[in-house]
This record gives sequence, C-alpha cells and structure tokens, in this order.
Amino acid sequence: MTNETARFNMIEQQIRPWDVLDGQVLSLLSVVKREDFVPLAHKALAFADMEIPLQSSRYAGQVMLAPKVEARLLQNAAIQATDKVLEIGTGSGYMAALLAHQAASVLSLEIDPALAQQARINLQTAGITHVEVRQADGSQGAAADGPFDVILLSGSVPDVPQNLLNQLKLGGRLIAIVGEEPVMRASVITRQAEQQWQTSEPWDTMAPRLQGFPEHNRFSF
Repeated sequence: MTNETARFNMIEQQIRPWDVLDGQVLSLLSVVKREDFVPLAHKALAFADMEIPLQSSRYAGQVMLAPKVEARLLQNAAIQATDKVLEIGTGSGYMAALLAHQAASVLSLEIDPALAQQARINLQTAGITHVEVRQADGSQGAAADGPFDVILLSGSVPDVPQNLLNQLKLGGRLIAIVGEEPVMRASVITRQAEQQWQTSEPWDTMAPRLQGFPEHNRFSF
C-alpha cells in the first residue's frame, strides 16, 4: 500500500467517521505528510488508528495522539487565518504543522529538550517556517507572548489551570482533553469577558498526560 492510499484510508475510515467533517481540516490532513513526523522506528504505523510512541530523553509515555483525536481537536479549534496560537506539548511537531497551515503564527511549548529539537528538525524539513518551538514547561503558558486567540493542549490534563485561561484574548478559546481515567472529555473553553469563560464538552476520549500539570490528590482524610 502506498502512503497516499494509506493516508486516504486514514481520513475516510478513521477520521471522517469520527465526526470530523470540516472540509478544510480534511484537506489539510491530505496535504501535511504525517509520516514525516513519525519516528523512524514506527514509520509503518504512521496512518494507524493508535498513539505512536516518541523517544523522550526525560519523560516516559510521550506519544503522537491517534490521528482521529488530532483531527477532532483541530476541528474544535476552528483556526482562522489571523489567529495567534499557543500549543502546549509539541511532541513530534505534527500538530504544530497542521496549526501553522491555518494560523498567522504558532508558538509551541515542549518540556522535553530532545523532543523540542526533533520537532524543530521535522518542521524545518517540512518547510514550515512560522512555528516557534520553545523548550519550556507548558503548564505555565507564555504570558509574555500573549494574549492568544487559541490555546491547544496536545495531551490530557486533570484540570485547565487558570493561568492558561487568563492568556486567552476575549473571544479566544482553549481546547484540551480534561479528566481522569476512565473518563476524559474534550473541552472547549471560550473567554467571553474579562472574568467569564464558557465551557463545552463535545466528545469523550482518552489521552496520555501532558507533563508539568499537577495531578489531583487521590486521598482524603
């Protein structure tokens, strides 16, 4: 099977049936070559309906999210050509590449220096220039570079920190997978006023944790 056939099958058999119907998003998935962002050891899995392990120098369990999850997050983000975007959790750089094709600018934060460097290489190889990959703790965001039209978390968190919500512009939106196993929900949080946010939870899924976000205390006394 050629990459183009596998890509077509990924879109038609995995992504479109998962309620990703935005024509711009589907077209983008045809254009940005996912296999260029997959580690060499897992190239054969580039279009599989699964998370793909990333080799992290410091943190276990780092992955590329499953294609249908990436696509649906991107659809929920509803990126506009004028948007200033902050991504938290660069990973391989694939989501940053998708965002860059739609947004005016993308700042992507990656806590692991080895992954950050590999993502820069992947993006450069793909010819994508208006993404800055910064090695940083994404749980703190990037207030000095904000405010942002869109903040997208490429992984799950127990809760969305208030400091990230404060970095949204009025009318801006944060997209994240929030919760605890076995139930997590995609959350779209829109800033409606200076101290007012509205949350919708359009779908359920599971995703590995982003690093740097504190877990809930599971014990009570």
